[in-house]
Amino acid sequence: MHTDGIDTLPAALAAAAARFGDACAVVDGEQRLSFLALEEAVRAAAGALARHGIAKGDRIALWAPNRLEWIIACLAAQCLGAIAVPLNTRLKGTEAQFILNKTRARLLFTVRGFLGIDYPALLDGLNLPHLERIVTFDGDWAAFVASATPADIALATERRAALTGNDAADIIFTSGTTGLPKGVLCDHEQNVRAFTIWADTVGLRAGDRYLIVNPFFHTFGYKAGWLACLIKGATIYPMATLDVPAMAGLIAREQITVLPGPPTIYQTLLQQGVTANDIPSLRLAVTGAAAIAPALIERMHDELGIDVILSAYGLTESTGLVTATRPGDPPVRIATTSGKAIPGVEVICVDGNGQPVGVGAEGEIWVRGFNVMRGYFEDPAATAEAIDANGWLHTGDVGRLDADGYLQITDRLKDMYISGGFNCYPAEIERLMAVHPAVAQVAIIGVPCERMGEVGKAFVVRRPGMQLDADTLITWCRAQMANYKVPRHIAFMDSLPLNAAGKVQKFSLKDR
Repeated sequence: MHTDGIDTLPAALAAAAARFGDACAVVDGEQRLSFLALEEAVRAAAGALARHGIAKGDRIALWAPNRLEWIIACLAAQCLGAIAVPLNTRLKGTEAQFILNKTRARLLFTVRGFLGIDYPALLDGLNLPHLERIVTFDGDWAAFVASATPADIALATERRAALTGNDAADIIFTSGTTGLPKGVLCDHEQNVRAFTIWADTVGLRAGDRYLIVNPFFHTFGYKAGWLACLIKGATIYPMATLDVPAMAGLIAREQITVLPGPPTIYQTLLQQGVTANDIPSLRLAVTGAAAIAPALIERMHDELGIDVILSAYGLTESTGLVTATRPGDPPVRIATTSGKAIPGVEVICVDGNGQPVGVGAEGEIWVRGFNVMRGYFEDPAATAEAIDANGWLHTGDVGRLDADGYLQITDRLKDMYISGGFNCYPAEIERLMAVHPAVAQVAIIGVPCERMGEVGKAFVVRRPGMQLDADTLITWCRAQMANYKVPRHIAFMDSLPLNAAGKVQKFSLKDR
């Protein structure tokens, strides 16, 4: 444990301000803030939240792309003991409504202009009985922060001093086999401890310049992203959208040293003809969220000139981290495994009776340790289903461990597939599509896609006498759900293959 008694996110910020002072903490376009200035900005925003009456345990939602204000608002809420609730920027209004109502979020921080989307407008006319105020980063944010009085800021500082590592830090929603998203609750100490270990393992260091293209609403962009930078004194470069020419230019101009992300990022850089000469400063890449070809690892090393390339595995329910490869591991191990368990965490693979299987044998991956979530927010039944009486988190992923404890993920028990780095749960997409008036039945599977890894294919049975074509249905889906969930292929069928219990036989759809 290298946290030096730092067991909360605001404590990590305070320690960074004390240690790194005037060094650059965040560069967001024209905005450049030192660690001291970032702490000052968080203090003022915490005062504004205190003025609004935000108290310990209240939920504060963040629905915006990667940007400086996202970090400030998140840390400000956490200073008061409030709980951050990040929302995926690709969600549509009713998807966001579910999370806002489930958590009874009192405040929402969002934006009016991102990729042509006015987020507050997506919520117009929806029933949000608990939401008291919407603050837009590109609108009334400055006025909101300026509302804090010295007394408000003093109160917020007092609350921050009372915060402990056991206090809840965030609720990140994940979909699952039931089709309704569940909120994963993690505490401060889990987050700080896990990502101190992550940063130590991958070799992140003070003065690194870290381009964060992974979204802040995901553990990869938030915890392995800006939190890891605060812990180590690295400079945070938030990137709102994945624009490869802009990204290559920024890497060259700002001498970026660290660029984690899903494999698609590096494939795209290579496809665009970017070479080591264009981005000579880049030294560290950490990937995950999808299978990687060993050839891609070698091309990243040889053509992009990246010295250290590592892979890791985690899930939202494990604070985002379970295993990681280590510097010096051979390319084939980095490509074909997700590394070994981080210190303080156990990983086993078990058979259908929960008995550990032998080395190299496949089984469900179970995880136990400090990183396992506190539970699903206000859902004890789902929590008991996920975490057994002995503290093992049943991940639903299938894998095998080699003699050195390196984990290879081979399959997913839960039908889940990964599209462009995002987890897609067929049950949730099927539930959203079943609402369409012409859809009688629908089953979704993931099919291979060179660019995205996998994309959804929907097998649809029309209602008798109803007309529906693939383009119309895809257009309808785009209006109803986050883009990454929208099936890219649709096949119409007279009936779906069912087993004796009346469940759809997904394997026979895959055989098609």
